Amino acid sequence: MATAVDVKDIVLSDLLKQKYIQLNIESKEKDKLLAEMAAIICSSGKVKNKKALLSALLERETLGSTGIGSGVAIPHAKIDGVKEPMLAFGRSLEGVDFNSLDGEMAYLFFVLISPKEEVGKHLKILAKISHIIKDKFTVGQLKKAKTASDVLKVLIAAEEHLNI
Repeated sequence: MATAVDVKDIVLSDLLKQKYIQLNIESKEKDKLLAEMAAIICSSGKVKNKKALLSALLERETLGSTGIGSGVAIPHAKIDGVKEPMLAFGRSLEGVDFNSLDGEMAYLFFVLISPKEEVGKHLKILAKISHIIKDKFTVGQLKKAKTASDVLKVLIAAEEHLNI
């Protein structure tokens, strides 16, 4: 029987590795951005089928935009063949129209992929990301980050500061 995971037990910097961070997303359109992020995730070797991953991300967007506002989107999907949750991060300097709830462009993208059966942990990771990006200082620091290492440092500091 699976044990319940507390949000405080989830450490975003453990899920997000430097090689899954892209600070100069080139895509200007939502679908192309998702394809670019899917390629980054598939480069890990942990997700074999890029087409299935992209399809799952696009399908999730049909349910409602994952552009949550304040310049942030959290595209996510649960797919077969993934053994543990994975997180990737992308930043667009020009912004992408993500049909965000506030009507603004999205600049920061947290892409979460989880095993199909991992509903509880998937939702708790989304909740933690949502909580962190409510902090305007953290969002500002992520927009200014110069390196992948800087992104991880910002997330670590946010988790400690916000005590989540």
